[in-house]
Amino acid sequence: MHGAVLVFRTVNLIAYAALGFIALAYWRHRRNAASMWAAATFSSLGLIVLLGLIPNHPGNLPERAFGRIAIALLVLFPYLLFRFTTAFRPAGKRLANALFSLTAILVLWTFALPRLPEPGEPRPTFLIVYIAAFMIHWAVLSIVSARRLWRAGTAQPTVARRRMHLLALASAGLVVALLFAIFTSDRDSAVSLASGVLGSLSAAAFLLGFAPPPLIRLWWRGPETARLQAAITSLFSFAQSQEEVASRVLEPAAAIVGARAIAIRNAEGKLVAAWNVPGDEWASLELGREVPRLWPDAEIVDLDVPGGSLFVWTSPYAPFFGDEELALLRTLGALTGLALDHVNLFQAEHQARIALERANEVKSNFVALAAHELRTPMTTIHGFVTTLHHLSDRLDEEQRTQVRDALLQQTNRMAALIEQLLDLSRLDAEAIDIAPEPIRIRDQIEEIVVAVAADPAAVDIVIDDDTIAVADRNALERIVSNLVTNAFRYGTPPVIVRAEQSDRHFRLSVEDRGLGVAVEFVPDLFERFSRGQGSPAAAPGTGLGLAIARSYARAHGGDLLYEDALPHGARFMLVLPSQPRRD
Repeated sequence: MHGAVLVFRTVNLIAYAALGFIALAYWRHRRNAASMWAAATFSSLGLIVLLGLIPNHPGNLPERAFGRIAIALLVLFPYLLFRFTTAFRPAGKRLANALFSLTAILVLWTFALPRLPEPGEPRPTFLIVYIAAFMIHWAVLSIVSARRLWRAGTAQPTVARRRMHLLALASAGLVVALLFAIFTSDRDSAVSLASGVLGSLSAAAFLLGFAPPPLIRLWWRGPETARLQAAITSLFSFAQSQEEVASRVLEPAAAIVGARAIAIRNAEGKLVAAWNVPGDEWASLELGREVPRLWPDAEIVDLDVPGGSLFVWTSPYAPFFGDEELALLRTLGALTGLALDHVNLFQAEHQARIALERANEVKSNFVALAAHELRTPMTTIHGFVTTLHHLSDRLDEEQRTQVRDALLQQTNRMAALIEQLLDLSRLDAEAIDIAPEPIRIRDQIEEIVVAVAADPAAVDIVIDDDTIAVADRNALERIVSNLVTNAFRYGTPPVIVRAEQSDRHFRLSVEDRGLGVAVEFVPDLFERFSRGQGSPAAAPGTGLGLAIARSYARAHGGDLLYEDALPHGARFMLVLPSQPRRD
């Protein structure tokens, strides 16, 4: 029995001393509040066992002083452990003050004791009272600390949960071991052996909870590692967007550190995806803004990774008990960054291919369209030119004049058609630059009406002189010119032009007092080369004007709409955004 007791005492001496040195090294590496209180807590245990090696002779004052210091450190240990737990989540102010006062009183009481009896001597009443207070202090603080660690650990991922539960069990085991040591006078009894065994088990639990070996952590991390491996494998599967890449890894990544939410940004600082982050908080995660806490007790961990950054809203315990897991999360973030870069390259290549295909389609459509639409005027011109070439000497002056007028008319028609076809090709290829600028609308509309209206006096411009719109001058001219020309060509004067500016939109309408557009033709009104059945046969035009006008409006970020005018007629409404469109 004596040999076994000595063995466990030696084991405890080595274990608690090693625990103290490990805690000090951890604090030197971390330098934060939790590591500071951990170093104070476990180094006090190591110092206690080392001071226990110093003999305590009755007449040797320094030796007796070391004995009192060891007892004072023993008093401090549960309080230091309690402060370690409050480094993550503060306790109530009244409880914290009460425990501090109890500890301070007991430390002073330790040094105020008149003498400590030698082994085998009877214990005086003052010492029994002190021991009772000491055990109450130990029991209360240890139970509070163990309960806080156990309850907080229950909600953590596997590694952090087991570490915190081991620390809680070790605290409780140390209380029982101390009780056995205090209430037995025979150091070679079974109770002393039980105290040594419990002390060793508590030391092992403290060591595993505070600094578990890598293999143990790897074993504990098994469930989260399996999900993480599946997520890493999915990263290298084909994905078409950054959002798809992020959605594959965010939830498994959050699970490994017990995060309540996680978000990932790309290299440009744009939020790519998030898990469990409220939608109204996404905007605050853009680069340059303060990251919201989301929950009062959340610990925000910002991990810089190649190709972006990770934001993790986790528990306050994760940075201490999940340090290796956070490093693993950083590795996963680096792999995710590589996957995001791969997707960026794919998207850039995909967009370039689409642009090339679109350019080729626009070219093909333009060639086909030009060949089809130019055939009629070219055939007519060719016929007239042939007539002049072969029969000019047989034609009188009046006939030659008619042929020349017809040639001029067809040439003008072809020139207008070519200009419109070029407009369409540029609009299809998105090669039109829209440059909004402040425009005094009434002045601009008056210039357009004078230039294109068949009878400018028949146009009623109902626009305030001070109406200012932010619009592209060229686009506005093309649109309004088409609308005014069509109003005279297919409608009946008077033509009324109205405009109004609101906070969000600029609206301009052109209406006439003709018969309007037939109901069955309205769906095809803005299609290319479409002309209604009721269009005057003699009315010139290609059927491209409204298609071009709507394309200009949409290139400007707006639209061109049709509605019947009251009491009759056609009304075309141009709607443009008040603020320039941001591409």
